[in-house]
Amino acid sequence: MSLKDGLILEFLEAHDLELPAKPLYRNLNRHGHKIGYSTVRLRVRELETHGLLEKVDEAGYYQLSEKGRAYLAGELETSDLSHED
Repeated sequence: MSLKDGLILEFLEAHDLELPAKPLYRNLNRHGHKIGYSTVRLRVRELETHGLLEKVDEAGYYQLSEKGRAYLAGELETSDLSHED
């Protein structure tokens, strides 16, 4: 987990959004968060691998998963996160 992971998760939760990486990047920056597109793409894939984000459709839209919500609520620790099978 990186510092940017929390930013991405919190942003999606706060705005209740489903977004692909590019619009997520644009909206994060629009709201004052300095993060690069390549970082957003990388972190979204990693967050999906850990089950914190889930892919909504084949167009590449992602949303916060129940596991992601539990993580933000403090119900899961970083050590509880493993790669999804």
